[in-house]
Amino acid sequence: MNAETVPAPGPRTVRERWRALLAGLEEFYAGPYRRTFARAQREEDDLFMLVVLAESLGVPDPAAYWSAELLPALYDDFHAWHTRIGLDRSPLEHIGCC
Repeated sequence: MNAETVPAPGPRTVRERWRALLAGLEEFYAGPYRRTFARAQREEDDLFMLVVLAESLGVPDPAAYWSAELLPALYDDFHAWHTRIGLDRSPLEHIGCC
């Protein structure tokens, strides 16, 4: 094979090269902080879960009417949440995840 028939390695179009460059720059700048971002997201999700479940946990919640609508969306993550905060069993009687 001569040099004309062998395709060049890597992205060929200018658009693909820009995408590869942007992906590399994003990894370079955000890569070291990925764990920090994940921890901050997890803490924010835990706080949101606590706010939504406040009335069920015995904390007066002035927005309980509206936060009750969000309960079905939180059922999937409830087990991971209560084990992460150190509770072996579900603190709520009406949510049996364990």
